Amino acid sequence: MIRQVEYFEKGGRENSEKCLEITASLVDEGYKHVVVATTVGDTGVAMARRVQGKDLNLVIVTHSAGFKEANHLELLPENRDEILRLGGKIYTGTILTHSIETAFAQKFNGLYPTMIVAQSLRRFGEGPKVCCEIVMEACDAGLIPEFEEVVAVAGTGRGADTVCIIRSAASKRFFDLKVLEILAKPRK
Repeated sequence: MIRQVEYFEKGGRENSEKCLEITASLVDEGYKHVVVATTVGDTGVAMARRVQGKDLNLVIVTHSAGFKEANHLELLPENRDEILRLGGKIYTGTILTHSIETAFAQKFNGLYPTMIVAQSLRRFGEGPKVCCEIVMEACDAGLIPEFEEVVAVAGTGRGADTVCIIRSAASKRFFDLKVLEILAKPRK
């Protein structure tokens, strides 16, 4: 099946509704695993509401605690509760390309493999990079199976502006991860 690709003039939350629509149509086609990036939880809640009642494994991926500042989790408690109430799962952990190597790079001004991977993936945009990361993180946590076609949704800053279909793999098998389709992304 050939699907239409949605290109947005710019990234950001104004594209969220269209990304939710695209994702819901993929679920209607039969996709059983959806992984969504969220910061404070608004996008996660919106997706959970949109696919409520569907036979679906919905995994919401958040930033790790301390991502922006020490001892702080950006996911709002009320959004966490709503996602769980609607049947979603939540993964909170370290972003694969923003790990301990980032601390070394900042301290010693070096270049490390995960930073190269992150910058390489950013050539396609921030959203496709995050889509790859969250799929591996969800696999690493055992929340989605490996080697399955999954829908990944991410964005630039807040909201959603990217939808990809990815053949999943755990981070240990990074080279088995395949971006099969990019169905929505910003041009800028």
